[in-house]
Amino acid sequence: MGVATAESSADKKQKKMKLKPHQVLVRPLVTEKGMHRATRNNQYAFEVNPLATKVDIREAVESLFEVKVLKVRTQNRKGTPRRYRFRWGRTKNWKKAIITLDPEHRIDFF
Repeated sequence: MGVATAESSADKKQKKMKLKPHQVLVRPLVTEKGMHRATRNNQYAFEVNPLATKVDIREAVESLFEVKVLKVRTQNRKGTPRRYRFRWGRTKNWKKAIITLDPEHRIDFF
């Protein structure tokens, strides 16, 4: 019985959908806090696809921007309640990634 569960978990890993680099990164998060992190700590924030893993994010940033990534940290952000006229709704849940680059590499958004 233990062998069957090991095989099924290996099968699940192989069947995982592979995202292309331009599908992983949705958009850069350009904020005051983000610009401060970029200048001081060489860290950049991106909104990423919720299905993307840290390895996917690392590969996407390295291939799209041709930089060396040291660390990837992710956050799952909850949608917030919003009011539109007389009705209440919610914004969507989204995933945020903070990428730390090697000291000799930079990303220029502007």
